[in-house]
Amino acid sequence: METNAISRRNFLRVSGVAGTALCLGFYSSASAKEEQLIHAADAEKAGVQMNAWINIDTNGKVTLTDHRAEMGQGSYQSVPQIIAEELEVDMKDINIIFAQGDNKKYGSQITGGSSTIRGSYKNLLKLSASAREMLIAAAAAKWTVPASECYAESGNVIHKPSGKKFHYGELVTDASKLEAPKDVHLKKVSEYKLIRKPLNRQDTPLKTNGQAIFGLDKKLPGMLYAAVERCPRQRGIVKSFDDSATKKIPGVKHVFKVQMAVFNTTREGVAVVADSTWAAIEGKKALRVEWDDSGFDHVNTADIFKKHNELVQTQEGLPVKTQGDPDGALKQASKTLDVTYQTPYQSHSAMEPLNCVAHYQSDKVEIWGPIQAPDWIQADISGRLKIPQEKVIVNMTFLGGGFGRKAFMDYPHEAVMISKEIGGPVQVVWTREDDMTQGPYRAGVTYRCQGALENGGISALKFKTAGQNIGHWQGGKTDKGNDSISEGFLAPYYKSIKNISFSDVPYEMPLPNMWWRSVYASTNGFAIESFLNEMAIAAGKDQLDFRRQYLNDDRCQKLIDKMEEVSGWKSREKNSGYGVAITECFSSTVGQVVKVSRKSNGGIKIDHVWAVMDCGWYVNPDIIKAQVEGSVVMALGAATTHEITFKDGLVEQKNFYSYQMPRMSDVPVVDVYVMDNDADAGGVGEPGLPPFTPALTDAIFDLTGKRIRKLPFNMNAV
Repeated sequence: METNAISRRNFLRVSGVAGTALCLGFYSSASAKEEQLIHAADAEKAGVQMNAWINIDTNGKVTLTDHRAEMGQGSYQSVPQIIAEELEVDMKDINIIFAQGDNKKYGSQITGGSSTIRGSYKNLLKLSASAREMLIAAAAAKWTVPASECYAESGNVIHKPSGKKFHYGELVTDASKLEAPKDVHLKKVSEYKLIRKPLNRQDTPLKTNGQAIFGLDKKLPGMLYAAVERCPRQRGIVKSFDDSATKKIPGVKHVFKVQMAVFNTTREGVAVVADSTWAAIEGKKALRVEWDDSGFDHVNTADIFKKHNELVQTQEGLPVKTQGDPDGALKQASKTLDVTYQTPYQSHSAMEPLNCVAHYQSDKVEIWGPIQAPDWIQADISGRLKIPQEKVIVNMTFLGGGFGRKAFMDYPHEAVMISKEIGGPVQVVWTREDDMTQGPYRAGVTYRCQGALENGGISALKFKTAGQNIGHWQGGKTDKGNDSISEGFLAPYYKSIKNISFSDVPYEMPLPNMWWRSVYASTNGFAIESFLNEMAIAAGKDQLDFRRQYLNDDRCQKLIDKMEEVSGWKSREKNSGYGVAITECFSSTVGQVVKVSRKSNGGIKIDHVWAVMDCGWYVNPDIIKAQVEGSVVMALGAATTHEITFKDGLVEQKNFYSYQMPRMSDVPVVDVYVMDNDADAGGVGEPGLPPFTPALTDAIFDLTGKRIRKLPFNMNAV
């Protein structure tokens, strides 16, 4: 990462400081092995560009610049909770602002891969502890006493022998002149007063009293509103359009063709721009468009999965990970299993539909909206429009859910192109139907799973997949196998099972696909863990004992102990079904036990879910519980109530009446337990999703003897 000079004026503008303040952040250079702690004065002298994580003004107010999005996952609470711990301030004294997109300042700003805390917590701890030590040093110098006689508490530095104190605001001027410490003492976990505590989220009041600004809330002077009619068959060009009825709608100002980039392809549409969202949408309904989509396959869901099955049965595929000789072991084994699993296409369907405000001007572009990856958007718009990156300003709002969809660059690009056409600011709003029928989607995947058993143990595992590859849609090499098809498979298995292989059969379709919560682990987990449960039954072993045999890792063994303890696994109730699964993704391992029983009028009900998460170092157990609970609900919907299907190239699901979400009555009791250990932080927002479905289907098998290998399935028809 190259360093760039910035002026004092620009630094103060970025950090939001109008007067003297203690401003601390990190910067990176091409020669540095790791990020360097620095404060504003040194940044100016050195001519480097830094991120202003923390600034403390003369009133003692702490402003934290959050470089990641808040889309419900809790970073708006967790990041300041880290800062407040080592800085020794009250949470109420921290003001949080969202950073603008700028990879050079903040590094990666993608809110995805459950990376916000695990990627920055060490720097945040060091940063806030350094600020604390600088303030203590400034106070000690004022009193002419040793710094060792002073301590920080609730935004004050206190001299222990005399009881004298300075508020942080009284010290920032002197502290800002000090050199940032090279090394700083960090608290032990046992000394935490805020971290590891279930503190209430700071964004909850904002979201309940209307103060929180989401993308749809953003307004600019003179802003117009746009809705876009896009080809219903994913790809196609505008052959002609009739806007005579549209222009009769009161408030409609403009109607014109627009293009947006979808990865390395282009989608065309007709934009209707009006003085209100309502007028734009009504104008769109009145529009008549003739599409030319003759050059593209009109796909059908049945054909997709028929081809999947053919591919995994007849082709070896591209090897991704191989150890030992699984084919040889399968040929020699006394007992083998060979089964196929299938997962469907899924929509993201965040509660807040896609929207974006853009203002294209002669010398710059500015964007506002629910954006998961502001730095990606900045780079994308800069490259497509040939505008210097610093002239593309991307502002984040709160997000009403994202799940990966709002990290994509299509909807901001479309908004910018419409703004450029009309010569002013515009807000583009997608309807639920737009969002659901246009994608991109989590791709459906088919898995062929083969296993060999010898003497009651696994001698070989072989997994082969067929499904669309996200990397191919992003312009990656199509002759390379999908290196994420083993995501969710725990690392200790590679040490305890001699013969393992993962291979991928390339499969291309004209359907845009991309990340979905927990990415490939959401589908891999179902196939891999379901298959391990089948292997355990075939070997005559208890499913948890079977896993314990191969997960020869201290953290995994303790996680299994906890699963057994909290669920009462060894003393399971009669007339109930119990199932298990354990998956790993984004550096966290989650095990789940699901209990089911028969409804009085038939069908299956889920009685209880016990989830045990090992995410290493963590901040707020309540946020972890909320994320796991949300993951369970999302997994339940994907397994039992909704899927995206295609008929003659058209998406059959248009809204929640046909893409039905789980109801409150469908959601079981979910108990979440967090493991304590000294390991580095792992992710939290996504790892709770993959193990639920294989644990659920295993529980159903335990109760009914019926093995479910295709999703979604009807709980009332099992």
